[in-house]
Amino acid sequence: MDPQFGRLYLVGTPIGNLEDITLRALRILGEVELVVAEDTRRASSLMSALELKRKEIISFNMHNQSRRIPILLGRLKNGEKIALVSDAGMPVISDPGATLVRICRENGIEVDVIPGPSAVTTAVALSGFPGANFTFLGFLPRGKNRRRLFRRISTGTFEESLIVFFESPYRLLETLRDLLETLGDRDIFVAREMTKKFQESLNGKISEIIAHFASSEPVGELTVVVSGRSGENARDA
Repeated sequence: MDPQFGRLYLVGTPIGNLEDITLRALRILGEVELVVAEDTRRASSLMSALELKRKEIISFNMHNQSRRIPILLGRLKNGEKIALVSDAGMPVISDPGATLVRICRENGIEVDVIPGPSAVTTAVALSGFPGANFTFLGFLPRGKNRRRLFRRISTGTFEESLIVFFESPYRLLETLRDLLETLGDRDIFVAREMTKKFQESLNGKISEIIAHFASSEPVGELTVVVSGRSGENARDA
């Protein structure tokens, strides 16, 4: 690593409750010259809520990352410190950033991580499902691609692990119906708005959760944990 170069920080931020920010994250966000975020408005709101001094914030997403990376690389080589944040939780997990991290390492630029909350591990802990293994799918594809993915899970080598994914409230019922048809009526856990004021945790069979949301429209950010087929709480599919 060239000591003249700056450093890229991957900074975990709260998934809901601002009190979950770490002391180190506060310090780093206060020290860097630039904050890179998928949504600049959310990042700006976060910085304001944390009472951090105003920083330069630029967008970094799947559509502009090929244009942004050379710019960021140049600034890092000029000695600047840059923080990469996601909308919530740990950056790079289901967010752009992996290519930037790889290119930084290839160019001798140090990459550091400031761990923070993760919706994935938080939901797994809250679910109470047994087993140390889980498969994280991120945001699911739509339609036939989603059903194809579930079929692979049902016949693949990881069907006995927990399945964790994020889902939009607008597609949740459709996704749960595909799950029921493909995996059977397993136990499931749905976490809504975790750590926020109106957080909700729901446990039950897939069919029961479908019935719940059929009569009460889901809203907010959703993380779903599906029990493994051989789990103590799971019924054979």
